[in-house]
Amino acid sequence: MTRLIVAAGGGGDAVAAAMVHAALYGAEERAVILTYAWDRLLIDPLPGPRGTADFTGLEQLTPSVWAVPPTARPVDPAGSTLPRLASEVPHTLALIDPDHGAEGIARQLDELAADSAPTSIDLLDVGGDVLARGDEPTLRSPLADALTLAACCRAEMSVRLLVAGPGLDGELPVEEVRARLGPLVHTFTVKDTEPISSTLEWHPSEATGMLAATARGVRGLCEVRDAGLLVPLTDESPTVHEVDLGEALDRNVLARALLRTSTLDEAEALSREVCGYSEIDYERDKATRLKDRPGTALACEAVLPRLDEFEEQARSRGVTHTTFRHLTEALRLHGSQRGDLRRFLIGIRPHRYTAPLWHIPHRAEP
Repeated sequence: MTRLIVAAGGGGDAVAAAMVHAALYGAEERAVILTYAWDRLLIDPLPGPRGTADFTGLEQLTPSVWAVPPTARPVDPAGSTLPRLASEVPHTLALIDPDHGAEGIARQLDELAADSAPTSIDLLDVGGDVLARGDEPTLRSPLADALTLAACCRAEMSVRLLVAGPGLDGELPVEEVRARLGPLVHTFTVKDTEPISSTLEWHPSEATGMLAATARGVRGLCEVRDAGLLVPLTDESPTVHEVDLGEALDRNVLARALLRTSTLDEAEALSREVCGYSEIDYERDKATRLKDRPGTALACEAVLPRLDEFEEQARSRGVTHTTFRHLTEALRLHGSQRGDLRRFLIGIRPHRYTAPLWHIPHRAEP
């Protein structure tokens, strides 16, 4: 039997899909995880999602769907986490190609359903921004999720919408997400994180990292993203809920606008019209700002004073944890230095590592 899981926003949603699959369906079955190659500049220096032309070594599954095997490679200067992820999860990773808008993604879904006759089809979003209207002031990246929601509603087969880790993406307040959730499907445990434990040691996803951390019992307040958003880590965080797909579409103004799109440019223009911005524009602006920041070797002696200063300020905000992705930004380091920073800090202060997060104690300590 085969399950089909659509990772609504790509990136960490694809990692979470492997955890959800193991928890809900067991290790015996295999899945096709349909996901964007969209790594938000930290791994991939180019703005926006990658398409099939941005990889070598893809394997064709259907006329419009290509799998990303471990041997695939992004075409320079693009980058992607997908080939490495494909080597670590026992599932087929297939590439969402948004170049043809919701119409094209719906066609990919229909072809996969016809080809593999999956036992179930789930649309998975970590955090819950897929439930947004589109005008919320805290919303930062609605386009990817709204596009997959629109495509799933256009597709010919039945799709179940799942939201894991309510509020963990920092896009919507958890109270707003909670009000839009349906029945509880599962509460994750330490055991459920085992299939992705090694992946979380290198993958930059913040929301899925927090999902796993809370499944392991971590509680507190986590600071994330370049903007320093504050995300509560609570008993509600390691849960997954079902949501009515039609109700989500009725609420999501952007997704409804995207239903008939046939190009990514058209989808992006509608995002500007409905939301007032496009997340790809934000990535373009950020890429321009970062292009002259050198990716040099980590200067360890310069990091610790800046870390102490950051942690003191974070404590004043009630922060108990942060991600290494946010630490890299907060310490004014290049994205390529995230791995070196992580290894250095865990090496000198291993007791502060609450995998995969960095713990900030209430009082300063060595």
